[in-house]
Amino acid sequence: MLIISAATPVAARDPILGFPVDCTLGQDCFIQNHVDSDPSIGTADFTCGTLSYDGHQGTDIALISDVEAIKGVSVTPISPGVVRRLRDGVEDQFFAASAPHPDGQDCGNGVVIDHGGGWESQYCHLRNRSIAVEIGQRVGLQTTLGQIGMSGRTKFPHLHVSLRKDGRVVDPFNAVPLNYCGDEDAKSLWADKITYRPSGFVNAGFSPQIPDYDEVKWGKAAPQPVGIDDGALVFWAQIFGAQAGDVMQLVIHGPNGVFIEHEETLDSTQARAMRAAGRRLHEGNTQPGHYHGKAILTRNAREIGSISATTTLTAP
Repeated sequence: MLIISAATPVAARDPILGFPVDCTLGQDCFIQNHVDSDPSIGTADFTCGTLSYDGHQGTDIALISDVEAIKGVSVTPISPGVVRRLRDGVEDQFFAASAPHPDGQDCGNGVVIDHGGGWESQYCHLRNRSIAVEIGQRVGLQTTLGQIGMSGRTKFPHLHVSLRKDGRVVDPFNAVPLNYCGDEDAKSLWADKITYRPSGFVNAGFSPQIPDYDEVKWGKAAPQPVGIDDGALVFWAQIFGAQAGDVMQLVIHGPNGVFIEHEETLDSTQARAMRAAGRRLHEGNTQPGHYHGKAILTRNAREIGSISATTTLTAP
């Protein structure tokens, strides 16, 4: 893992940024995309990794599901300033594969803050009718701007935050790149240390059949008890930042030891992916009790993440 520290700002006049989402990275949120550092038609995040897409101009801080977003997750400024522009009233698209939005409203509901000295930040995809500030209002690090939503052009609930200096996009993870990516001495503007995670797990659980992927993404395929007469016991896990050649291992342990073990090499690079493994249940030779599932993601023979879930298999 590459650890980026903001011990020294780029220059005295440059902002030191606060994290803008009321969540814990690696637990209930994660960074899905970084600024695209590749000036060509290719794509690269600031480490030369794949967590970006061509022309992406911000940092996407994603929640683990639509269900979590609906609970209400607050967004705050990355630096003090004055609200210059905002838009509200764009509908969210929770629990939908995709929904149309008016031309010119890719950002959805959003806020733009002027930090002075040519610096400004923009916050996109906020929840409809959640914006809590007004144009001209001075805001601080603790001011609630709104909540994460799914307005505008987005396929998952997240905050897209962009930082600009004199109109030019600045990557807060590498504010003054010597090369466009891969600089181990990347100049971060974040006040707190943020660990770069090239891939990781989003969520995991059990079900009596392979769940629909939309249900998994939405957070509706939550872990649930399974009965022996339900027909099967399936453990599933969702990951972000999947790369071709990654190895996913899924193992279920039950009262009698290993219930099933599955290993699969991923054949494509994807922003999100899900894998599942299970076995049919047979009354009389399947033991009721507690079952534990664990998923492990390996890249180049090195473990880069794992996630676990438990369930109770009940008798008829």
